[in-house]
Amino acid sequence: MSMTEATDPYLADQEDLEKQLTGAKWRRLAVLGDSIAEGMGESTPGYADRTWFDRVHAVLSRTHEVDLRNFAQRDLRAADIRATQLPAAAEFGPDLAVLIAGGNDLFRRSFEPDAVEADLDAIIGTLRAGGATVIAVTLMDIVSAVPQLAGGAMDRLPILNERTRAVCARHGALVLDAFVHPMCAERDVYSADFKHPTMRGHAILAIETLRLLAAAQ
Repeated sequence: MSMTEATDPYLADQEDLEKQLTGAKWRRLAVLGDSIAEGMGESTPGYADRTWFDRVHAVLSRTHEVDLRNFAQRDLRAADIRATQLPAAAEFGPDLAVLIAGGNDLFRRSFEPDAVEADLDAIIGTLRAGGATVIAVTLMDIVSAVPQLAGGAMDRLPILNERTRAVCARHGALVLDAFVHPMCAERDVYSADFKHPTMRGHAILAIETLRLLAAAQ
């Protein structure tokens, strides 16, 4: 029998998490980042075609209105996100923000970890200074499911993720550490391009976001 949302073991505690987040404090949710944050991903049979942020927003807005602004845009590097999305997000004044950034930097010929970290630091630091709970998402360990992709940009992935964790530690931000999640070894959480999650991947990212929020409220 094929996996569905109802039988997926990673989603087993969704109902309990939704109850824990009833009446949660957040009212203004901002999403910043690249194509994953934007919501790209292929359909998965048995799973709703709903992005991770739509799922999170639906749970948080069950008892009160939550204003969602998704500033994310595909193909952007961390510096672009800092320059084009951060000002608008800061003006919006979120009390909750989620950031997925740095993936496009990995595929550039000259990957500069220090520069990417500086951009992440500016984004997360600014949002935290504005009073937002911030969640940064590390990128998934695709090689654990598709070993033939090892090398090149994938060798840089742990570096980016470690820089992301370090920035979060400095600013008291939360980390959704997708890189170490056991789903990474399962092929059906990745779209055919091996860069974006499927709708199953989105569902799992959403529940991990909810888990962090339930612990943080």
